[in-house]
Amino acid sequence: MKKLKVILSGGGTGGHIFPAIAIANQLKQIVPDIEILFVGALGKMEMEKIPAAGYKIIGIPIAGLQRKFTISNFKLPFLIIKSLLKTKQIINEFKPTVVVGTGGYASGPLIRAAINKGIPALIQEQNSYAGITNKILSKKATTICVAYEGMEKFFPAHKIILTGNPVRQDIHHVELKKENALDYFKLNKENKTILIIGGSLGALSINEAIKNGLDLLVKNNIQIIWQTGKSYFLKATQAVEKINSPLIKVFDFVSRMDLAYACADIVISRAGASSVSELCITEKPCILVPSPNVAEDHQTKNAMALVLKEAAILVKDNESANKLIEQAIALSENAPLQSKLKNNIKQLAFLNSAEIIAKQVLKLANYKNE
Repeated sequence: MKKLKVILSGGGTGGHIFPAIAIANQLKQIVPDIEILFVGALGKMEMEKIPAAGYKIIGIPIAGLQRKFTISNFKLPFLIIKSLLKTKQIINEFKPTVVVGTGGYASGPLIRAAINKGIPALIQEQNSYAGITNKILSKKATTICVAYEGMEKFFPAHKIILTGNPVRQDIHHVELKKENALDYFKLNKENKTILIIGGSLGALSINEAIKNGLDLLVKNNIQIIWQTGKSYFLKATQAVEKINSPLIKVFDFVSRMDLAYACADIVISRAGASSVSELCITEKPCILVPSPNVAEDHQTKNAMALVLKEAAILVKDNESANKLIEQAIALSENAPLQSKLKNNIKQLAFLNSAEIIAKQVLKLANYKNE
């Protein structure tokens, strides 16, 4: 049988990268001798995260369109042309059986070049509101894997498969890790713990609200695992040093998110697709603060998909300074509401998304696992 070769592309944020890695890991588990290559955007975080996960990646010089007027927007057409030529070269040399795009700047040129060569292409849309690139690519893509119902308003219905979003495997059954997790973070099992995550790049409004509310959180004996992102870490560290309380643990990046989830009684988070999927799987009562700085305000739509099913609390970004700490403390003191949110959010979890998507990739490759 001809060797199976797959190119994956997903990047820019953890929300695109981790699903791509999860799919690659699942493919490797099913077909150990598969050849996998990643294509990413030069200078973006995938160029670091993908090799750390054990996969080869090639960078292309693609960038996104800036919303405000900037000189870099004039360069964009040239970068797109260069990227299309580069991905065409990569495809000609690697000769993939199938290509997979999970979003991010590099996905567009890769999928477009593959489609032009007649190579089957699978795209994975993580959000409840489809991105413009995937909407364009969907006309020619072979299969479209989605995380939410009702996506036929964006994509051809006959191509859609409801799969959920792939997440890292280590966050399944985190409740079994709670004792080890509390030791890892040096936290007390008697106190309530709030995990604060603003996505892989951090979230300024959430960070500012937490910084200004540290005194109040500590007075209420609430423990905090606070992931700030790199850009806010120094400011957060200085604020934590002034408080000087063992209840607050601050990090620029939490490498053991499984243990962070295991500790958490409540999570404060952005509403990126991967974050929402992880919250569903870990069954965490959560307060979502959608980022307003994303295309089509898709994080608010992701959050509302949970809020309408009474599975999460929503705090608007522009109201977080006044409402976030108050809501967090109120939720920490309301055990019945925590229980209700937990029960409702777990109903929305897809537990084997990576496996379902990997099997779709193998189907496109006409690969029969003996």
